[in-house]
Amino acid sequence: MQQLIDFIIEARKRGFSDNKIKEALLDKGWDIKRIDSTFETLNPKFKSKNQVCIFLSDDLLHTLERRAKKNMQTISEQIEDIIRKSCVSFKGGTSTSNEKLDDKLVGIFSRKRGGRRGKR
Repeated sequence: MQQLIDFIIEARKRGFSDNKIKEALLDKGWDIKRIDSTFETLNPKFKSKNQVCIFLSDDLLHTLERRAKKNMQTISEQIEDIIRKSCVSFKGGTSTSNEKLDDKLVGIFSRKRGGRRGKR
């Protein structure tokens, strides 16, 4: 079991999604019950309020993988970096306007256009 745990941890560090890791293990003949029980052991139980679970589309995941590779980060590190920068750049706080919560979240997590791309 330790060999399987080590493989999953290393694959995650390299940015592979859990689904891709499971597919690779199944292709190599590993038992699905053993794979699932190992992932269950490794997955956080979300007991802390500072943990978040998100589900990403394949396109978004691919974009994040490329960006993480470019920045020499894991996908988790890349996501943390994006959220951290978005929260730091957000200067709003509580709003007295009737702005919807969804609109605020989009504003927080969307990237501003400009910088080098806008000056070309």
